[in-house]
Amino acid sequence: MPKNRYHHGELRGALLDAAEALVRERGVEGWSLREASLRVGVSPSAAYHHFGSREGLVHALSGRVLAQLGERLSLAVNDASSEGRQRLIAYARGYVSWALDDPAVARLAFGAGEPEIPLSTHPHDVLATELDRLVDAGGLGASARPGAEFLLWAAIHGLATLLVEGLVRHDDHEAIDLQTERLVRTVLSGLAQEPPAAPAWPQARSAHTERLARQAVPPERRETIAGDRSDRA
Repeated sequence: MPKNRYHHGELRGALLDAAEALVRERGVEGWSLREASLRVGVSPSAAYHHFGSREGLVHALSGRVLAQLGERLSLAVNDASSEGRQRLIAYARGYVSWALDDPAVARLAFGAGEPEIPLSTHPHDVLATELDRLVDAGGLGASARPGAEFLLWAAIHGLATLLVEGLVRHDDHEAIDLQTERLVRTVLSGLAQEPPAAPAWPQARSAHTERLARQAVPPERRETIAGDRSDRA
């Protein structure tokens, strides 16, 4: 399509589509911004106008992929049983299936860093919401809830990575689903066994949760915190 037939948003989306196709063909590093531009039929300068650099294009694509994953996982849990553990199992199965179906794009999504703008549906938020729902339903003690999403994410993402890399193998998708279910039930059972007076575990963070924390702080307080850090430096 000639350059002058693209509207602003259409060109951006077309460049993201081209980059995503190149990732599937050659991996995260095996292509250039120029190649993505040529696939769309525009000059590299047009791509630079939208993204500034190849890194900017990769970062934007990562954000789009994560948002799509969030939507996919949200649909998966809403299609599942109303029982809390089943919803979390559906989340985990959806995550593992996504990584196996599209391994190159999955590597890009988690290797490009957290998107700079908030996502409409972040995978972390879907998981956190389901854990909150489980606590409200009495399926998990409130004292075990802090940081539980990081434990589940570590387990689910770890299994997905091992399967993608071929370090763990199963005969078919049904076996993978069963293994994923066992993993989720095991983590949740372990959390349920924690005594109410468990030690204060280290507080895990991610770029996403740090951004949420910053957003929860009033602007005037952010300036004070930044000044305190500057003084300590």
